[in-house]
Amino acid sequence: MSAITIALSKGRILKETLPLFAAAGIEPLEDVHTSRKLIFETTQPNVRLIVIRAADVPTYVEYGVADLGVSGKDVLMEHGGQEMYELVDLNIARCRLMTAAIKGAVMPEGRLRVATKFVKVAKRYFAEQGRQVDIIKLYGGMELAPIMNLADCIVDIVDTGNTLLANGLEPREHMADISTRLVVSRAAYKTKAEHIMPIVKQLEEAVSKRD
Repeated sequence: MSAITIALSKGRILKETLPLFAAAGIEPLEDVHTSRKLIFETTQPNVRLIVIRAADVPTYVEYGVADLGVSGKDVLMEHGGQEMYELVDLNIARCRLMTAAIKGAVMPEGRLRVATKFVKVAKRYFAEQGRQVDIIKLYGGMELAPIMNLADCIVDIVDTGNTLLANGLEPREHMADISTRLVVSRAAYKTKAEHIMPIVKQLEEAVSKRD
């Protein structure tokens, strides 16, 4: 039987993904949280997991190194890969992609300075609105950018909004609802469908039972 490789995102998504996979009958044979390994065999002999940075999952899937991947919609939007399909909304790690600014601050009428790690998404969003922006790429600590006058606003993931509040910021424009998706490479979808679709069906059932 053809082996199936599934790329999982490290971090918060991983904690919510593993119980879902377990409900679908796919469990790693070792504890992925304590092991230093990156490749894990599972309870299904033809399925193995690789655990990598969330931002790298679409790349592994797009290039066919992984047949399936678990990735946040925000990462997929930023990556913009054409060589994969979204198969299932796993309905975990739900949050929102939003703009945020200092509470009560009035945005300038001219060019807007926007700090974000979602450079492509931000460019598309503001271009669609006909607004001119200068995008400043940051990798973390977005809330600091408006406070230190590096940017007028930020584009970031908002969960509870508590971090924004604690730093004197407020959410402004809702850009997208974000959740975690199961994606497949186009190549694997064509050549390994008979092995992939049972996994997809198991995960769909696990998601429906969880909901």
